[in-house]
Amino acid sequence: MPSLTLRLYLDPKGRLGPGKIELLEQIAATGSISAAARAMEMSYKRAWDLVEELKDMFGKPLVAAKTGGKHGGGAELTTVGEEVIRQFRDMERAVYEAAAPHIKALQGEADRR
Repeated sequence: MPSLTLRLYLDPKGRLGPGKIELLEQIAATGSISAAARAMEMSYKRAWDLVEELKDMFGKPLVAAKTGGKHGGGAELTTVGEEVIRQFRDMERAVYEAAAPHIKALQGEADRR
């Protein structure tokens, strides 16, 4: 099954692709950067560095720390973080829909060899 991966190069700050989007989605789902990192089999430091990279890229935080309590703190997405996911996933769907006939044709050519 062919697949298409979207990676957006934002000038001048960096790249936005499926890995960073998945990290944001995992943070939203788990309420924790460390749990998101574990779910993606990456170190907490790597996850934290990516969160900081996203903050630098957009000029504002995409993830906010939650105040600790009886069970500790955690993290949640800001409205900017939620919007970045939404925009990326919408763009991904639009690109795939536009590319689907071309992907099918290319796969057909590959299948004929």
